[in-house]
Amino acid sequence: MAADPGRFVIHLPVVTRDLSSAVRLARVVARWVSVLPQTDPGETTVSVEDAQHLRHRAFCDTLLPGGRRCGRRDDHDGPCSVRPPRF
Repeated sequence: MAADPGRFVIHLPVVTRDLSSAVRLARVVARWVSVLPQTDPGETTVSVEDAQHLRHRAFCDTLLPGGRRCGRRDDHDGPCSVRPPRF
């Protein structure tokens, strides 16, 4: 197998009962593994098992100054931020 100079993506299937639960779990897992420099939590998506080509973003896709992505949920209100608001 020849080495590919591009990026490789790891797909880790985790099963939940609904989209809301899947997005919440994806956000938790993405934040947990963000301590690893190889991860890009801002690109986290979820999909229905039998329709993996239809993906739902777990985070906002906005790239912020400094190269980091917005850490808020995809459909958030208000300004983008690296960290989600604490309630």
